Amino acid sequence: MNPAIEFAPGLMIQGLQPPLRLGDFKLIAFDMDSTLINIECVDEIAAAVGRKAEVAAITEAAMRGEISDFKQSLRQRVALLRGVTVADMEQVYRERLQLNPGAAELVQACKAAGLKVLLVSGGFTFFSERVRHWLGIDFTRANVLEIESGPNCGQLSGRLLPQPWGEICDGAEKRRTLLEVASLLGASAAQCIAVGDGANDLEMMAVAGLSVAYHAKPLVRAQAQVAINSGGLDRLLEVVQP
Repeated sequence: MNPAIEFAPGLMIQGLQPPLRLGDFKLIAFDMDSTLINIECVDEIAAAVGRKAEVAAITEAAMRGEISDFKQSLRQRVALLRGVTVADMEQVYRERLQLNPGAAELVQACKAAGLKVLLVSGGFTFFSERVRHWLGIDFTRANVLEIESGPNCGQLSGRLLPQPWGEICDGAEKRRTLLEVASLLGASAAQCIAVGDGANDLEMMAVAGLSVAYHAKPLVRAQAQVAINSGGLDRLLEVVQP
């Protein structure tokens, strides 16, 4: 890949000849935590049981690519969430979770240009389904937290529930999901855009026709064709025009 150049302040590109057109693509896939939304949900809900610092340290290492086994790192973090209540998660959603700047505008522009929108997350369906309805997203894939019944009803067990496609949406699953949805749409990987910020987004970004890093970790910025380092997600529209 060619060296990155500054296309505009805070906006880097490499290996591209802009302007590109949104109409040349059929699918845009977004990571959720710290990409479409402003927080890492696992870190914020860990605060309810006094474990935010411990969980956040693991999250940061995983996103920087310093932990190679994302599945194990997620199981470790989810185990530390035992005792968090559904009410705690609702509070995080109401009080802490916001869309990142430009997220709604970019999704709207993509949908207007005929693209389908995929949210594919190493986070949790508790939040991803709410974001899906908020933005009118077409497809989602994320992890399911097990909620206890019986004496601890309404509390997290510290485990994830298996789904038909598997237990954990890691980097490999993100890649597979992007390609699966593209196939359903009759699209090639070259007609897909992948947007993320962490190391577990690199596999889907590598197969997409256009890879976009949003306020991302250094490893991800270095490998993306577009790096948005300042401003909102809608800055992608400076490179890929509606």
